[in-house]
Amino acid sequence: MSTFQAPRGTYDLLPPDSATYLAVREAIAEPLKNSGYGYVETPGFESVELFARGVGESTDIVSKEMYAFETKGGSKLALRPEGTASVLRAALEANLHKQGVLPVKLWYSGSYYRYEKPQKGRYRHFSQVGAEAIGAEDPALDAELIILADQAYRSLGLRQFRILLNSLGDQECRPVYREALQGFLRALDLDEETRRRIEINPLRVLDDKRSEVQKQLVGAPSLRDYLCEACRAYHDQVRSLLTGAGVVFEDDEKLVRGLDYYTRTTFEFVHDGLGSQSAVGGGGRYDGLSEMLGGPALPSVGWALGVDRTVLALRAEGVELEIPASTSVFAVPLGEEARRVLFGVVTRLRKEGVATDFAYGGRGLKGAMKVANRSGARYTIVAGERDLAEGVVQLKDMESGEQNAIPLADVVAEVAARLS
Repeated sequence: MSTFQAPRGTYDLLPPDSATYLAVREAIAEPLKNSGYGYVETPGFESVELFARGVGESTDIVSKEMYAFETKGGSKLALRPEGTASVLRAALEANLHKQGVLPVKLWYSGSYYRYEKPQKGRYRHFSQVGAEAIGAEDPALDAELIILADQAYRSLGLRQFRILLNSLGDQECRPVYREALQGFLRALDLDEETRRRIEINPLRVLDDKRSEVQKQLVGAPSLRDYLCEACRAYHDQVRSLLTGAGVVFEDDEKLVRGLDYYTRTTFEFVHDGLGSQSAVGGGGRYDGLSEMLGGPALPSVGWALGVDRTVLALRAEGVELEIPASTSVFAVPLGEEARRVLFGVVTRLRKEGVATDFAYGGRGLKGAMKVANRSGARYTIVAGERDLAEGVVQLKDMESGEQNAIPLADVVAEVAARLS
């Protein structure tokens, strides 16, 4: 037992489970790569002010959950709690919006950190894949991102997820709704912290998961009734494009998401097999965030999908991903000369792109074959002194059990041909 353990609320990714996480990341990223999104990677920590401005000081993420610290030089930094603010900051700093046709389409993958009460599906360190389309106001972009996420989930074999959709309006119609909602909420029996939230960001109260709060929200003003004609037409186009693409969604007028920067389109992917932590991903449009960060007006939309939550959803549905074996060929030398010769064969196979491993540590034949079998290799190459004297190696098919003597000079080409 090690003296040290992973911090509370975190986890280690180890084989063989780590292969599933990698497969999920790749499956989510694949539709993005095929749709013009380029990869971006940002630092694991940023200025505290970036998240205070972008995510919102009234959010739980900034006020309660952010890992913030002061450097030796006096800078106030925070481990990134989400990806959008960092990606937009990077795009603005590099002037990507000035270098070509908008939108700038970016995708990313990485770890994020929030100080939350650890529970199944909610960790203090978690992994996400995200996508952002920066600099264009177009309902087709909103629909595109939802469709790509739906495509990624379905490619993994998920079927029991739902897409919730709503519009939060814009700077024209949301203030009118905000005032009406505040008037309704002030009359409720709520705790002091929630009352403070009413004055800062009343829409967040609608996102409160406590049953005693939700019961009092019955009859609350609906944002849908306050949408201006432009927002209503925009939302109708998003809905129409999704329907035309065969993507099923549910209208949810209480969906507001947990970040302050969202405007108009907001959406969430939920899986009912995960219990209370049912959200596996979500996102929306954030047309004013660039200006909040000191940049020009760059209407944008994006999402982030949780890798951890997606893996839990797969398990809830009993979906087993087909993970290819990490090793195709395993070499077993018997004796020092065979060890030298087969190590050379292994090196040449790897140069040919064949995933190959080697029996290290001078194991005997029985022990080495057990390791070869556990590796999942399709073929095993065995050679001893007699084989080398005859200029051959033994090539064993681990599925059929068939074994043949192959000329040493031909083994690399033979193995490559069989695997292709």
